[in-house]
Amino acid sequence: MKTQFATILAFLIFLTGIAQDKKWTLQECVNYAIDNNISVKQQELSKELIEEDITIAKGNFYPSVNSSMSQNFNFGSYIDNYGGRVSRDSRSNSFGINTGVTLYNGNRNKLNLIQTQKNLEAAGFNLEENKNGIMLYVVNFYLNVLLNKESLLIAKDQVSISEKQLEKAKILLESGSKPKSILFEAEATLATNNQQLTAAQNALDLSLLSLAQLLQVSHKGFDVETVQLTVNSASLIYNDTDEIFNKAVSSLPEFKSAEIAIENSKLSVDMAKAAFLPTLSFGGGIGTSYQHNQGEKDLRPIIDSNNNVVYVPNGFGKQIEDNLGYNAGFSLNIPIFNRFQTKSNVAKAQINQKRSELQLLDKQVKLRETIEKAYADAKASLNQFVSAEKSLKAQQESFKNAQESYNSGVMTSFDFDQVRNGLVNAQSSMVNAKYNFVFRTKLLEYYLGIPIVIE
Repeated sequence: MKTQFATILAFLIFLTGIAQDKKWTLQECVNYAIDNNISVKQQELSKELIEEDITIAKGNFYPSVNSSMSQNFNFGSYIDNYGGRVSRDSRSNSFGINTGVTLYNGNRNKLNLIQTQKNLEAAGFNLEENKNGIMLYVVNFYLNVLLNKESLLIAKDQVSISEKQLEKAKILLESGSKPKSILFEAEATLATNNQQLTAAQNALDLSLLSLAQLLQVSHKGFDVETVQLTVNSASLIYNDTDEIFNKAVSSLPEFKSAEIAIENSKLSVDMAKAAFLPTLSFGGGIGTSYQHNQGEKDLRPIIDSNNNVVYVPNGFGKQIEDNLGYNAGFSLNIPIFNRFQTKSNVAKAQINQKRSELQLLDKQVKLRETIEKAYADAKASLNQFVSAEKSLKAQQESFKNAQESYNSGVMTSFDFDQVRNGLVNAQSSMVNAKYNFVFRTKLLEYYLGIPIVIE
C-alpha cells in the first residue's frame, strides 16, 4: 500500500513538473484563450438561440393542429343535445381537433424567416469579431512578456558587469593603487543594478500574470516560449493606408455584420409596411360530444313503425358517432384604422434603417483613424528603432573603449558608469522600439487579412 501511494505521489509530482516546465507558444495561447473565453461561449449559445428562432420562423408556414377535450357538470335546467330543456343534474364531454394556417399576411412570414437567417449570419460574424479581439489582446500581452524578458537580460548583464567592477575595485584597493572610495562606488553601482534587476523581474512576473489571467489559467509556473524577434527591413512593407483600409472593410467580420444590419433594417421596413395589407387564413375542425343524465341510463326517444315513442340505448359510442361534426372556412382580416400604430411602426423602422447606415459609416471612419494611427506609430517606431540601432552600435564601441580605459586605470568609475548608462539606455530604446514596431506591423497585417505569426 505504501509503495502504491509513493508511486502515485511521484507520478503527480512528475506531472506538476511537466506543467511547470511547459512554455506556451503564441498560437497555443491564442487557441486556448479563444476556446475557453466566457464571452465566446456566451456568443456561441446566443447563436444556438438564433438557430432555434429559424426553426420557429419556418414553422409559421405550416398549419397548427390542436386537440381539445372537456368534461362539464350541469346542475338544474339546461339544453340537451336534442334541443330540449331538461331539469336534472348531468355531465357531458366534448372532443375536438382544430387546424388553421395563414395563407397570406403581406409576406411577413417570409420576411421574418429571411431576417432570422441573416441574424444567424451576423451572429457568426460577431463571434468571429470577438475571437479576433481576443487574439489581438493575446498578441499584445505575449509581446509584452517578450519585451520584459529582453529587458531582464539587459538588467542581468549590468549586474554581471557591476560584479566584475566590484572585484576589480577590491583588487585595486588591496594593491593600494586606489582609495577606498572606489570600493564604495562599485558597491553602490551594484546595489543600483540589483534594484533595477528586481524591477525588471517584477515587470516580467506581472506581464506573465496578466497573460495567464487573460488565458484563465494558473499563473504558477506559467511561462512562454522565448522568441528572438528581428527587424529585417528598414522600411515598412505597406505604405498605402487606403489599400489597407479597403482590404479591411471588405474582409473584417464587424463590417460584414454591419452590412447585414442594414439589410435587416430594410426587411424590418417591409415587415412594418405589410401590416397595411389584409391577412387571409384558413381553418377547419372536427368535433363531437357526449351527455349523460345523472342516475339514469343513456337512452334516447325514437318513433317506431307503429308511431309509438320508444327509448333505445344511447351510450357513449353512439353519441360520439351521432354528434360528430366538421367545419371549415376562410377568414379575411382587412386593416382599416389602428390608431396610427402601423404608420408609426413604419416610420420607426425607417429611422432604424438610417441609424444602421450611420453605424456602418461610423465604423468605417473609426477604422480609417485606427489604421492611419497604427501606420504612423509603426513608422515612428521603425525610425526610432533605426536610430536606436545606430546609437547602440556607437554606445557599444564607446563602452568597449571605456571598459579598457577603466581596467587600465585611466578612467574613473564615475565616468565609466556614465558610458555604461548610455549603453543601457540605447539597449532599452532599441528593445522598446523593436516591439512597438512589431506589434504595429502585426496590427496592419491583421487588417490586411494576413495571419499573425511571431517569429
